[in-house]
Amino acid sequence: MSVPDQSEPSAATPLLAPVEGVPPVLDTAAEISAAAARLVAGTGPLAVDAERASGFRYSARAYLIQLRRAGAGTFLIDPIPVTDALGPLADAINGLEWVLHSADQDLPGLAELGLRPARLFDTELGGRLAGFERVGLAAMVERLLGRALRKGHGAADWSTRPLPADWLNYAALDVELLLELRDAVAAALDEQGKTDWAAQEFEHIRTLDPPAPKAERWRRTSGIHTLRRTRQLAVVRELWTARDALARARDVAPARILPDAAIIAAASAEPRSIAQLRTLPVFGGPRQRRYSREWLAAIERGRTLPDSELPPLTQPFDGPPPVNRWERRDPAAAARLTRARAAMGELSGEHSIPVENLLAPDLVRRLCWDGLPDYDMVDPSAVDGFLKSGSARPWQRELAVPRLAEALLPSD
Repeated sequence: MSVPDQSEPSAATPLLAPVEGVPPVLDTAAEISAAAARLVAGTGPLAVDAERASGFRYSARAYLIQLRRAGAGTFLIDPIPVTDALGPLADAINGLEWVLHSADQDLPGLAELGLRPARLFDTELGGRLAGFERVGLAAMVERLLGRALRKGHGAADWSTRPLPADWLNYAALDVELLLELRDAVAAALDEQGKTDWAAQEFEHIRTLDPPAPKAERWRRTSGIHTLRRTRQLAVVRELWTARDALARARDVAPARILPDAAIIAAASAEPRSIAQLRTLPVFGGPRQRRYSREWLAAIERGRTLPDSELPPLTQPFDGPPPVNRWERRDPAAAARLTRARAAMGELSGEHSIPVENLLAPDLVRRLCWDGLPDYDMVDPSAVDGFLKSGSARPWQRELAVPRLAEALLPSD
């Protein structure tokens, strides 16, 4: 199995603007219908990208959609004014193979608009499976196509209107070479005998259900580890909940409503009046003063909560405990995990695939902790069944089961 050459390529040719120019932004029902007709007349897969406003907006909606198909050209679509008029576009493209880079980032927002691919090719994921060390779009285009893309606006606020011309140029370039990149990645996968593996991965991503909301998301507040009392955690929870409700209602990123550092400061100080609250960092600023009553009410709820309703200092485990506690709680499980990780590391090296793409690390941990009823007599079919129940794909199980079944047996 050959592995892609990882040596540095010769100087790439800059691609500073789309060859056909930057297309206009389409934002009317008539323009969407016309674009749909042109896309139907095109041939082959459809290059797709979407720009969100992460870090600026609460929602993960797409604020710009970029499409490109051979024979049709490139289209930039502003979906916000035409959300209810995208039916013709869906009819035109939902039956096609879509080509995306890091598809899991964009598919949920596009699905909200009724846009869903019939087939999928993810160039980023394909690059991982093909063994490329650098799988960013610009890096892969440079490596495989010898072109240098202009980058720089990926983290911009794409909810801005009107969108600046240089942002639109950047957006159009994101799909300019995506179809050529798809073919180059597909060739690398075919050469290594990984085409079927990639197809299974692409289909898994395409059909993946939206993740369930994580429990107790407030515990991810930055700096929460500095708090030592459950009463303080209750204040964090109430402030986080109040902030989340406000952010959702305004469609503003929570950190722009109130930074985590301010929540931790309030939980530590536990102010009892608006005057005391406004002496704390951030809370005295002009943006926060208008919400002083809401923040103080949240603090008061946490401060007066009955002891029986206080959150525990640590989040209850959903599955195995943190790995650093395994040795003390179950030395045999810790030894199994060490051997399993070594086995997966060997597989990773043999096939030039990142270990996390061979098998989800959390699934390996669960298998080693209590995934089997008996670790003295390990049945490979039981290992296979456990991995299958955890959504491991057939190609992953074919590779991993023999190695893991052996690794799970007690060492001499």
